[in-house]
Amino acid sequence: MKSMSLRFSPLIVVTGALVCSRLIADDTPAADSPPTKEPAFVVGPELTKVPNEEIEKAYDGMPIPEAIRMYLAISRGAKMGSGDGWFGPAQSRYGWKWLTEQHELTPDDEIPADKFRGTAEWFKRLDRNLDGKIVAEDLDWSDRNPWVQNASLVNRLFRKSDPNGDGQLTRDEWLAFFDAAAQGKTGLGSEDLRDAWLAGMSSSFLPGDAPTKELLLQGLFAGEVGSLKEGPQIEEPAPNFSLTTQDGEQTIKLSEVIGKKPVVLMFGNFTCGPFRSIFPGVEKVRQRFQEEAVFLGIYVREAHPTDGWKMESNARVGVAVAQPKTYAERAAVAQQCHQMLKPTMPLLVDDIDDSTGNAYSGMPARLYVIDTQGKVAYKGGRGPFGFKPGEMEQALIMTLLDAKTRTDATKETP
Repeated sequence: MKSMSLRFSPLIVVTGALVCSRLIADDTPAADSPPTKEPAFVVGPELTKVPNEEIEKAYDGMPIPEAIRMYLAISRGAKMGSGDGWFGPAQSRYGWKWLTEQHELTPDDEIPADKFRGTAEWFKRLDRNLDGKIVAEDLDWSDRNPWVQNASLVNRLFRKSDPNGDGQLTRDEWLAFFDAAAQGKTGLGSEDLRDAWLAGMSSSFLPGDAPTKELLLQGLFAGEVGSLKEGPQIEEPAPNFSLTTQDGEQTIKLSEVIGKKPVVLMFGNFTCGPFRSIFPGVEKVRQRFQEEAVFLGIYVREAHPTDGWKMESNARVGVAVAQPKTYAERAAVAQQCHQMLKPTMPLLVDDIDDSTGNAYSGMPARLYVIDTQGKVAYKGGRGPFGFKPGEMEQALIMTLLDAKTRTDATKETP
């Protein structure tokens, strides 16, 4: 087993999950929010014997822990939709207010390309709609934002068109979809596409994927729908870890990587369909910023094993694995995931006790940006809704811009 050398490019750890959260911000770190009261109840099967009203009363006047909020939402019939329970916006040190202050502007202003204090590539990625200027809208990743809503819909339709679930549509796959939708016709109308894409859709789920309350509670108690822990807050030190890659070739310790470049952490797992479809977006961010940051993937507990909340959309693309019971079994599934998605970043495998996944609240998928001081600069929302590579990329850019501004100021000081 080799030890990792520090010839890596910037460190990025990606956490898998659909991500539809927002840079909090305007720049108010979550660490400044009121402290959460210690859990009065343990989230597990015994909690079903306690009336919801009694649970809520125990937290009267205090923020309710995320795991308790998720339990209450599920017990009242929520179907794991965006905004339910613990699904909420990302947390970030940066945002529109911070960015305008760096350019000596007000939040009502816009930032044109010739006034931007970073590189042309950074400007392009912050200018989300590519209209030649950065405005507040470009940094809004909230669920109510039209661009975010459209992007979420596109991802769902993409997943229905992707025959093998590897997050890529080849030319042959696209033509096969066209032929199936056209049913012998030479062209497709909007109604043809509507029927092909929306047939069998239910709420936010693909056909056959919608869960029962019992399945959701089972997954919650098992830590499959998400970690029961909350992870670090903005400005807190990133928890250290030492994990081995899926092939057993390298062991990487976070504390030995942090320093010269920001680190991006990505958490994810094979049976999370949204993670598989969105992962290529993280890979593209790495390709653009491999010289400026380090990227790391961390493989965590399965979200939809065959012995849990099994998804028909997984079965249709040949993804069917039981929840690993040993580290060797988890590493083997991580190897399958690696072979399908072909990440260029190291894919580290969490231990079977989920120590790193719980330390970061990384299940089922999540993204982080860690600054060169080892502190959390960006914490993506819980997957799948909060798994947003574009949002993570903007936070990474502002982390780099912050460091550049500080360096430039030091050079100018006599």
